[in-house]
Amino acid sequence: MNIRFTNARILPLERADATILEGELWVKDDCITLVGDPKGLKRPAFDREIDCEGNLLLPGFKNAHTHSAMTFLRSFADDKPLHNWLHEDVFPMEAHLTGDDVYALTKLAILEYVSGGITAAFDMYYHVDRISDCARDTGFRIVLCGAVNDFGGTKETLRHDYLTYNHAHPLISSRLGLHAEYTTNESLLKDIAALAEEYKAPVFTHLAETKAEVDDCIKRTGMSPVAYLDSLGMFRYGGGGFHMVHPQDGDIEIMQRRGLYVCTNPASNLKLSSGIAPIERYYEAGVPVAIGTDGAASNNCLDFFREMFLVTGLQKLTAGAAAADPVRVLHSACSVGAKMMGLDDCDCLKEGKQADLVMLDLHTPNMQPINHIAKNVVYSGSKANVALTMVAGKILYEHGAYTFDADPEAVYAKANEIITRIRRQAGK
Repeated sequence: MNIRFTNARILPLERADATILEGELWVKDDCITLVGDPKGLKRPAFDREIDCEGNLLLPGFKNAHTHSAMTFLRSFADDKPLHNWLHEDVFPMEAHLTGDDVYALTKLAILEYVSGGITAAFDMYYHVDRISDCARDTGFRIVLCGAVNDFGGTKETLRHDYLTYNHAHPLISSRLGLHAEYTTNESLLKDIAALAEEYKAPVFTHLAETKAEVDDCIKRTGMSPVAYLDSLGMFRYGGGGFHMVHPQDGDIEIMQRRGLYVCTNPASNLKLSSGIAPIERYYEAGVPVAIGTDGAASNNCLDFFREMFLVTGLQKLTAGAAAADPVRVLHSACSVGAKMMGLDDCDCLKEGKQADLVMLDLHTPNMQPINHIAKNVVYSGSKANVALTMVAGKILYEHGAYTFDADPEAVYAKANEIITRIRRQAGK
């Protein structure tokens, strides 16, 4: 399908640059074919023309760390630190999830993602076959992250998922990963490192999320979690850590040397009392920073506007008012996350890139006056400004309506049915 956006303000975000272009953006099938001024170009036949009326087009937000199906625990597992939260609420409830549950709960998350301008998610969860089914059925882009640990998964299941889902569908890909150092025995860690060596592939995991996690690893191994995993060869081909709230001496140097990414999840870290990640230190050290929501059990909403504001606001509290420049934060949200997830063709608005984009309505009180559009998005933007979300050239959400096969009320009813059943099964 050929779509023409006219009268647009366009923020390409090829770099952490707030330069706004004015003009048009053309989409052919799943790719962008023009950004800016079409003067002198032959105009193809378009199936649809959308007058942006001066509104903003920018790359979609990339949710670089989430557990989509944990929507069923929204506002159920609350007000506890991470260890208690996991062992008292999350693990006992998750034990009763079926593949069909994961499909339905992932669809609920996707409704929330696209209504908030999120065009891709780095999803660490179980029943990956049903997650991928949901991505295909909705037209949403999913990168599956391995979640191997002592409670489930092996080197061979990780290999199977990596090989299977990197060739399953254009919207689906897979990365090697494990839940965390503290939930995975050393023998299995070495197996995962061997797999990374075999495929010359990066590895991703929850990392340095809490002080207790770090202290316990140092007590057991004499090293921080970053250093310990690196000593096993886990990061020889890169990868990244979700959270990275508590880096130790030498960790940042390892991250620089290995080209590791950080994915910060400020709302989840605050709610679980895990701490404030030193994002400004990572920026200063040249460590690439992406942003994620984490799951709805610990957040509790999947809202990138809130995450962006927290990223910059918390750094100003800890590192000074000039810390975490909002343009850099917006680049983290839209572009760095894409790179972390291996979506190099989804990172910016440029000819030849995938047509993964969002249109934000600027004709609203919170976006006026237009002194600095990029700062408005980070400091005052909200999900209410999302007018349109497109993935791979297909509009999935437009002016409050979903265009794929999803009756929202039916999705909500199914989610409530699932949590009611699981609470009964778990005695909660």
